[in-house]
Amino acid sequence: MGIFSRLGDIVNSNINAILDRAEDPEKLVRLIIQEMEDTLVEVRSSAVKTVAEKKEIERRLVEIRRESDDWQRKAEFALSKDREDLAKGALVAKAKLAEAADHMAGELARLDSALAKTSEDIGALQQKLADAKTREKALIARHKTATNRLKVRTQLYDERITDAFSRFEQVERNLDVLEGKSEVLGMGRTRSLDEEIAELEAESKVDSELQALKAKLAAKAQPE
Repeated sequence: MGIFSRLGDIVNSNINAILDRAEDPEKLVRLIIQEMEDTLVEVRSSAVKTVAEKKEIERRLVEIRRESDDWQRKAEFALSKDREDLAKGALVAKAKLAEAADHMAGELARLDSALAKTSEDIGALQQKLADAKTREKALIARHKTATNRLKVRTQLYDERITDAFSRFEQVERNLDVLEGKSEVLGMGRTRSLDEEIAELEAESKVDSELQALKAKLAAKAQPE
């Protein structure tokens, strides 16, 4: 079953509202465009048949008018020969042709009205189709942007970054061990001035290494 069930559904539709409710707008807009294009082909094909029918009726009307003029001429000729009976017969035949011509004129008016409505529908359908194609381009652009962003974000968590974080955690663990040793060595005795300065230097070195690693990770995490 199609997205639209008839031409009126397309002409009166709100494409944006339909796409906003869709789980996959990009796929849906392609289906909408395909159905619109198919419908446009069908409407134009129908219009071609209507135009052909109109031309056939117009040709028939020309023939009827010619025949009607011929019967008029025959009626006048019969009267000129004092054949009133034949003149009446000719006028009856002419009257039948006039009735047929009136019927065909009504058909022509109906076809003209149908063609005018078809032309209006085709114009509206073409506008909807143009809107849908514009919407498709916007959706594709958004999809590409989202894909690129996802790719960048995914790259932030590749093996190199994971390995860097592992090394970062290892430094923290080493720092924990160093601090633990310092605390243990200090238990039960008073540290000398040299020991305190050596401990301060060791802590400063570890802190410098930690800061350098943080800066390196921050640089890698910046999107290109």
